[in-house]
Amino acid sequence: MSESATSGVRAVTVASAFAGMRSVTPVMFRAGCPDCRGRFELAAQALRLVIGASSRTTFYSFTCPACGAGVRKPAGERVVELLTGGGVSTLRLHSTV
Repeated sequence: MSESATSGVRAVTVASAFAGMRSVTPVMFRAGCPDCRGRFELAAQALRLVIGASSRTTFYSFTCPACGAGVRKPAGERVVELLTGGGVSTLRLHSTV
């Protein structure tokens, strides 16, 4: 870091701010399959979130890594918040009125 002699303020570059970081731990989500009853952890890339106009049209989905079944589960406000914050791809449905 360099310090300006006139202002006493330190100028920090992005590279120097992250110089001590080795890696970023990916976010993992716990999930379960209703078909095979398997329990596992999935990375954000394995999940899809769909946000609709109602609770019936807001859900997340994934493919079970154990049995290959397509799984679709409802997503309440808290689940939506966690999934979007964890980097899960989101599709927003718009109704035509």
